[in-house]
Amino acid sequence: MAEERVVAFEEAVRQSPDRIMAEATDFFMERGTLHQALKNLARQLDEASIPYALVGAIALGRHGLVRMTLDIDVLLTRQGLEQFKARFLGRGYVPAFPGAERAFRAADTGVRIEVLTTGDADPAETAVNQGGIRVLALEKLVELKLASGLTAPHRRRDLSDVQDLIRAARLPLDFAERLDTSVEAVYRELWQEAQTSDPFEQ
Repeated sequence: MAEERVVAFEEAVRQSPDRIMAEATDFFMERGTLHQALKNLARQLDEASIPYALVGAIALGRHGLVRMTLDIDVLLTRQGLEQFKARFLGRGYVPAFPGAERAFRAADTGVRIEVLTTGDADPAETAVNQGGIRVLALEKLVELKLASGLTAPHRRRDLSDVQDLIRAARLPLDFAERLDTSVEAVYRELWQEAQTSDPFEQ
């Protein structure tokens, strides 16, 4: 299918307040366009024996911090990415933009798929099955978010995500001991800050 025929899901949603409300309702009920694209992607990766782990907002939601998203973030090995492109590009998925190597769209829904790659590690070894969907294990997800927020100035939101997750999932301070030492201190700092009451929530 030609790339220009695929309407970007997020653009279609943002064009109509009614569509935003409908998609938000469907998202929180785990149905609708994005969740259908998610189920299709998970099934296709499983059938192709491509190890994966969902990251981003979908993984946060499965671990207790539910917030709406308009795209899907998935972790693959470099080999898994090449397998995905060989098997699915032009057959259900298209590049999200000309020359895209790690950003795709589901041709039927227009949902954007963002791929993060890891080295030789198998995402399946650090993933847990949550309702038939493989998501990055909580410890690894927190480590990834902290490392991203610390090293990429445009990814500071990832630090806020961890702090929100600490509150939503009631993560303990000693959860830091389960993390890589490179991010242990910042987790403790965010945990302490998360214990401060929000005046707007009172």
